Amino acid sequence: MGNAKVREQKQQLVSEVVSKLRESSCTIVADYRGLNVAQVTELRKQLREAGVEFQVLKNTLVRRATAEAELTELDTALTGPTAIAFSKEDVVAPAKILSDFAKKNDKLSIKAGIVEGKIVDISQIKELADLPSREGLLSMLLSVLQAPVRNFALAVKAVAEKQESGAEA
Repeated sequence: MGNAKVREQKQQLVSEVVSKLRESSCTIVADYRGLNVAQVTELRKQLREAGVEFQVLKNTLVRRATAEAELTELDTALTGPTAIAFSKEDVVAPAKILSDFAKKNDKLSIKAGIVEGKIVDISQIKELADLPSREGLLSMLLSVLQAPVRNFALAVKAVAEKQESGAEA
């Protein structure tokens, strides 16, 4: 009787991980071996503030989930203590936070990830981490869009001032 209940809980956990793998725009697998409680708490806090869910999961359960989600290429990264960051909205945030944290704490190592349903390696995650945040990209886009309007307004103002000075003379 007890085994059936445990099996049911594990199956439920696997199905939750499958849905997170499918729904996440960015999922990153990391090895947290050697981090103390304070460091893990700080990392969780930074990720939570960015809307990223961070879970420590058993590799066997994650392998079952990757098989069900058809992401078995990720299985090679599922060795040793495994923590997974799931982000539904922001693709860059988990990569940036985990990469920055790994630079400061050499105990954390990024193993692999999934971005928009495709398996990516550590180098691709680092490239992603170097991108500006969504807000940064939007502000860059906004300044690019504003430049022609601003230049046009300055040109109209200069023409108007020239006509005013010509009318006064």
